[in-house]
Amino acid sequence: MAFFWIARLVARLCLFANREVSATMSDSENEAWRPSRRQVLGVFAASAAAPVLFGAQGANASVNSKQELFYIGTWRGTQVTGARFDPVGGTMTPFGVAAQVNSSWQVKHPSKPVLYVGSGDAGGTVSAFRIDRSTGALDLIGQAKSDSAGTPGGLSYIGIDRPSETVLVAHFAAGLTVAMPILDDGGIDSPASFVVHTGSGPHPRQTSPHPHHVVVDPSSRFALVPDLGADRVFVHRFDRRTRALSDGPLPYAVKPGSGPRRVLFHPHGRTVYLLNELTAELQVLDWNPHKGQLTLNESLSITSPEYPGTTKSAAELGMSRDGRFVYTSNRSENTIVVFAADRRTGRLTVVQRIPCGGLTPWSFTIHRSNRWMLVANQASSTVNLFSIDPRSGKLTDTGTSMPIPNPDCITFA
Repeated sequence: MAFFWIARLVARLCLFANREVSATMSDSENEAWRPSRRQVLGVFAASAAAPVLFGAQGANASVNSKQELFYIGTWRGTQVTGARFDPVGGTMTPFGVAAQVNSSWQVKHPSKPVLYVGSGDAGGTVSAFRIDRSTGALDLIGQAKSDSAGTPGGLSYIGIDRPSETVLVAHFAAGLTVAMPILDDGGIDSPASFVVHTGSGPHPRQTSPHPHHVVVDPSSRFALVPDLGADRVFVHRFDRRTRALSDGPLPYAVKPGSGPRRVLFHPHGRTVYLLNELTAELQVLDWNPHKGQLTLNESLSITSPEYPGTTKSAAELGMSRDGRFVYTSNRSENTIVVFAADRRTGRLTVVQRIPCGGLTPWSFTIHRSNRWMLVANQASSTVNLFSIDPRSGKLTDTGTSMPIPNPDCITFA
């Protein structure tokens, strides 16, 4: 639509300059179009240079089809902010608060225009919002609690298993892994099943189990759950037909005080990457899908040798679409660390450590083009944009940032 109006403006400019009037235009329309040539050129220049605002507040919501919707959660806040991203020009444009809701994590349904938001409130409420693609507005479909006991503190992560139409919840405070059915309209139902975790660790934050992530393995038989409090990666059985979670093989135990936070499967399905928050270590694990067993292959520190501090804090784990590069965020050094992954063994080699562009990189999202990374810098209240070199995997800070209050999660719609 933007190109239509620009083309029309240029056409009319040419008509005005040549003092010709199209026979198809009415006299009243010609009479209305009487600005000076300088005015027309000024309008054209301004239209080309000015950013277009999107969202429920803007009348130009569908002007630029290249813009992609994304949403940003607010750590311990009460809102989800909407924005649009231009993957060609590398620009971000916020359009304001899309929903008033506590957001500890969020995820988009793979095929439906629905955004699920998990809260840090007591009970760990999961809210389903229908996305208006033209305006970016979020309309509440329904809500359900992941913990009927109402444990204070809420959940830390939600993800979607598409084949079973299930939202999988890591309930940090209650020590639960929960399976919540997705309804036909995209809404959310009460838990179909859950598993109670046990265990603790030596760190002050490990007095009880705290599941932090949930990933279904490629065989579709197991759900892997890193538990920060229990120093374990639990391997639960998962029945996609009934959505039943149950105890599985023996969990994978890490060194006491490590605090497992994130797990990620390599595309070939034989390697699992485990990020430990409290020690800022990245482990390469071999996966046996027949036994549901994890075995240590190698362990690397994401902290630089020059780091003078004693407190460590790893946060996010991600991978390029082709599996060649692995990315982690380090909150203690405010860096993003890039690793090259061996395609056969899955082993890692450090490629780059780069400042995150702000403070406390809580999470990041890699755009589907594999050319951009958006980093949620929670303490500096900015979302920072990095370009990705697809050959080397290296990041470059574009210098582009967007002010967002305490961002914790970025989700493309």
